Amino acid sequence: MHSSATFLTEFSSIILALGLLGRLAGRLRFSPIPLYLLAGLAFGEGGLLPLGASEDFVAIGAEIGVILLLLMLGLEYTASDLVSNLKTHYPAGLMDAALNALPGAAAALLLGWGPVAAVVLAGVTWISSSGVIAKVLGDLGRLGNRETPVILSILALEDLSMTVYLPIVTALLAGAGLAAGSLTLAVALGVAALVLVLAVRYGRHVSRFVSSDDPEKLLLVVLVLTLVVAGLAQQLQVSAAVGAFLVGIALSGEVAEGAHGLLAPLRDLFAAVFFVFFGLHTDPASIPPALLPALALAVVTTLTKIGTGYWAAHRARVSVRGRWRAGGTLVARGEFSIVIAGLAVTAGIEPSLGPLATAYVLLLVVVGPLTARFTEPVATRLAARLRTPAASPAAGTAERERTADQDTVARP
Repeated sequence: MHSSATFLTEFSSIILALGLLGRLAGRLRFSPIPLYLLAGLAFGEGGLLPLGASEDFVAIGAEIGVILLLLMLGLEYTASDLVSNLKTHYPAGLMDAALNALPGAAAALLLGWGPVAAVVLAGVTWISSSGVIAKVLGDLGRLGNRETPVILSILALEDLSMTVYLPIVTALLAGAGLAAGSLTLAVALGVAALVLVLAVRYGRHVSRFVSSDDPEKLLLVVLVLTLVVAGLAQQLQVSAAVGAFLVGIALSGEVAEGAHGLLAPLRDLFAAVFFVFFGLHTDPASIPPALLPALALAVVTTLTKIGTGYWAAHRARVSVRGRWRAGGTLVARGEFSIVIAGLAVTAGIEPSLGPLATAYVLLLVVVGPLTARFTEPVATRLAARLRTPAASPAAGTAERERTADQDTVARP
């Protein structure tokens, strides 16, 4: 009885704290992810209010949070959209991976963490936050800009690459040998390819089978289907997250729209629990020693993300100002970086990786919206000063760029 009362008190306190933090972030028009991470640090060992009875339940909620995050991400795309993006924008995806994964891998090797941690940290620095970036684009009124499809294509390619990356990380963390790891990757690629083919050719039939006019039945069917597929994927060591993502891709049309609306509150709740759980496993005292390497890595990967967006937008023939906007918008890291780091923390491969990832995400989830807003005007002013020191020619140049940039915004 006492443990049940303690559990209810602790868990209700967590939910209340998350609700208050979410409201605060909403009023500040800011991502709640850093606040949730800080809450986890406060509730963990060495924090202000360490948990006891509810930690196991929070761990289960965190697993559900990851599954729902990936399911909702898959619902954002159709299989045909992903195939089209892959054919058209794969060079930008390769450039993105090379410029942003290599700094993380190099940092892990320089810190002496070994090759497995290098693969994990490469993913942490590679993947941008789709959730934060989508919110920033809406807040800044840039959804109609010509550079926005480039940004969304890069994000889609990053998400699709997770179907390959996550099984590799899962196999490495499990200590699988070359043969077992190759088999896991082959299974993951085969399943992903099969789901994409089925979704392209028979997506309507799958959605029709799942569809229901009753919201309760639709919610239950989609949720149960996702959990079953995620569990099977986990049994095959493919990663439950990949299974959930593929379920989201397979659903389309009215089913995807209906499921998205029904699952969004659950996703937000359990995703918040996941970020808290990650913070629980990070000792606050370990954050200060990780700040310097996290700051250095954040500076490097901010520049590489800006370079990625600029190059991709240039390739799509977007104006110079649009290229800078694309680069600045891609800087934010968030949920995916924490998901990847969380796998490593749970496996216990490197105690310092969790604090570094926490500090890194805290920095870039705050800096990301700022770079999205200010990269283009700062770059434009610096370029104008370098080209034309005199005041009047600079003004003329700025005016010409402003006029030309109007063509980058799609007309309704």
